[in-house]
Order: sequence, then structure tokens, then C-alpha cells
Amino acid sequence: MFDPPPPRRDAWFDFRMRWKRRRLQARAIAKGRELRVLRRGRWRRGDILLFATMRNEAARLPWFLKHYRALGVDHFCLVDNDSDDGTRELLLDQPDASVWGTAHSYKASRFGVDWLNWLMLRHAVGHWCVVADADELLIYPHWQTRPLPALTAWLDAEAQPSMAAMLLELYPKGPLDAHPVAPGEDPLQVLQWFDAGNYTLRHNPLLDCMLMQGGVRARHFFAGTPHRAPTLTKLPLLRWGRDCAWVNSSHSILPRRLNRIYARDGGELISGALLHTKFLASVVDRARVEKARGQHFGNAPVFDDYYDAVMAAPDLWCPQSTRLTGGWQQLEALGLMSRGGWA
Repeated sequence: MFDPPPPRRDAWFDFRMRWKRRRLQARAIAKGRELRVLRRGRWRRGDILLFATMRNEAARLPWFLKHYRALGVDHFCLVDNDSDDGTRELLLDQPDASVWGTAHSYKASRFGVDWLNWLMLRHAVGHWCVVADADELLIYPHWQTRPLPALTAWLDAEAQPSMAAMLLELYPKGPLDAHPVAPGEDPLQVLQWFDAGNYTLRHNPLLDCMLMQGGVRARHFFAGTPHRAPTLTKLPLLRWGRDCAWVNSSHSILPRRLNRIYARDGGELISGALLHTKFLASVVDRARVEKARGQHFGNAPVFDDYYDAVMAAPDLWCPQSTRLTGGWQQLEALGLMSRGGWA
């Protein structure tokens, strides 16, 4: 079992972390000027809010909204980054959504992190919040029978202000572009496979967070440079405070206590999974667009090769692939999710 060292504690280090958090908040306030209110909805104290930045996700949005409404999200706070496929119009038609628009650079806003930091500083304080991309569907132990308000009430009782989840990358069997999914249909009808065991986990002492890598992208696209594969640990559910600031997407946050998703007594804390629906058939054409835009990654040469590989519509399935049965118990048995003390 992984046993990270105790978090470091000294006055100078604490000062540096506070200063870093304030710099991130100041940057977010400045970047918030790039956002324009398109539709401002209403929510109540205690409502569960979902925050996301998206571009050209009209095909995924109907199922995304359906999933999170069923899970217990009360209101959606969404940034549309200059969509041209009907995403903005679809969002503006949702009675439980507030929408901000921007045509500014996604990359220059630290891949949307500055925009979300600003919106959450402005609107999320005191709320339990979900933070998820349009291609991420959160599940957790008992999710079909216990909605988010039950989970957040239990987390409050346990004095646990955040819950971690691994990004579980799903893929079809056969070429990526062979099985299209119509807008509004369940993407899991096609994306039924995942890698069950090729994961590494390490501790980042600076932010006291866990970093997981592996999965199908590490196996197929980054086999020669696995250290460059995407990070799979995220904090999709947390209670937001005035002292919060995302550091690296939803992978890590300040203050550091929110990153402590592991138990120090030899047990396990509750964790979920973000079912990643990136590898729908549309990903092939989208890779061409995103490679040309150059807005998603800081190391362009490395990820140009990745985009080229996706454009070839490979078959990601292999004999070691595991079929997703739909039950969270399967992921718990594989060690990819934990119910912790939430029996």
C-alpha cells in the first residue's frame, strides 16, 4: 500500500503556498474580464453546482446534462469558448444553466483554469461543486441509488471537504471512427472497454497530492514516453472556500489539505471515477481541428504526434482490455474506486 510521507510543515513553506494561492486568485480576477455573461440563472444556498469550460460539445451535451441532473446537480455554471457547432445555443436554452462566453485563448487562460477559478471565487463559495469536462461522467460507490446530496452530507459528517476520482479512459472495440453515437445517446453503448491494471501512482510532496498515470493513452500513444501520458487523478467534487484556487486543472488545488485524498491510518478514503468519453468516433475529425488550433497542450511536438495517431483512427482494444459492466462494484474490485467508510 502506498504510504506517502507526512506533509511538510514550516513557516516559510506555508508562506510560499499562501503567496502562490493569492497569485493564482489575482490572475483569475484579471482573466475574469475575458468572460461575458450570456445567461445568468438562479440557484439557492446549499445547491450543488457544476462548473465546466467547453467548446463544440453539442453532440455530448444532452447526455452530459442528463447524467448530472440525475446525479443531483442543481445548477450548471458553464463557459463556452467560442463554439460554432450549436453548443452555445443549446446551453442558453437550459433553464438550470448560467452561461459565460469568451473568444479568448484557452491556452493563455491556463487551459481554462483561470476562468474557472474566477467563476468559482465569485459564485461557488460555500457550495459543494462538481468540476468536470464535457467528456467526463462522474460515478462513485452507490451512485445509482444515492444521489450527490446524500454523498456530500456524508462527506460533511466525515469532515472530508473533497473526493478524488480517477479518469477512467474508455474506448470502443475496433477503429475509433467505426461506431458513431448520435447526440443524446448514451456514449457507454459504444465505449465499453478500458485498461484495468497498467497504472502507476506517485506522491507530489509540494502540493501533497497523488498523481496517477497509465491507461489506454499511456499504453497506445505514449508507450515510449509514459511519463508524458496525461495525469488521471482529479478532484471532481469539493466544497469550495474563499481560500481555494486550482493549480493544475482539477488535478491539484490550494490549500493543500484538499489534495489529501489518501488515509494515513492504513485504510482508504472514498473515491470515484470519471468515465472518460473522449474516444467517440468524432475524436478523429476533432484531432485535426485541435492540432491546427494548438490550444490544448504546452509541449506541441509531443502532442502533435498524439494527434497524428488519433487521426489514423486506431483500434485501441487489445486482448488485455476489460469490458465495463456498468456497476461500480467492478471498479472497486479492481482497486480503481473505493467506498471508504461509506458502506
